[in-house]
Amino acid sequence: MAGYSKTSTTTSASLLILFLLFGFSMAKEMLVGGKTDAWRVPASESDSLNQWAEKSRFQVGDYLVWKYDGGKDSVLQVSREDYGNCSISNPIKEYNDGTTKVKLEHPGPFYFISGARGHCEKGQKLVVVVLTPRGGRFTGIAPSPSPSPSSAFAEFEGPAVAPTSSATALNGGILMMAMGVVAAMWVFPM
Repeated sequence: MAGYSKTSTTTSASLLILFLLFGFSMAKEMLVGGKTDAWRVPASESDSLNQWAEKSRFQVGDYLVWKYDGGKDSVLQVSREDYGNCSISNPIKEYNDGTTKVKLEHPGPFYFISGARGHCEKGQKLVVVVLTPRGGRFTGIAPSPSPSPSSAFAEFEGPAVAPTSSATALNGGILMMAMGVVAAMWVFPM
């Protein structure tokens, strides 16, 4: 290893650790529904945004991004009760700019409905469950996906709560470590 000293090896290791830590803490911007025209009345139940949310994992610090016609629609962040009742009269926050970006600042469920009259009742709504910062899961009550006569929220469905297995976090950690090693090898070839 001519030309390499213990200092450059230490520097390489330090940079690798920096890459790994940076990779684990990066917030993501997630386009709602995975496409620009997703904020609309769904054509079928399988087209529901909650179907998309069930397949996604949301972390504290991530951003949800909506793209829609701000002159015809809006995004309302609402309480669980207002989500279940499709009530647009008392939103927590209202967005109507056409390109809405919402930071998921705490673990637990977030409820969103369309501000256009009648759209929520036709299925234009979304629930996301945000994981705790340490990769655990929110243990609060998630919306019930099946109707129950005794439930005040029998009419709405929501995403499944994230799995408790650490396998997902482990797979992500291994991927980030591999990316860090490749980056370190690229920056400091041996």
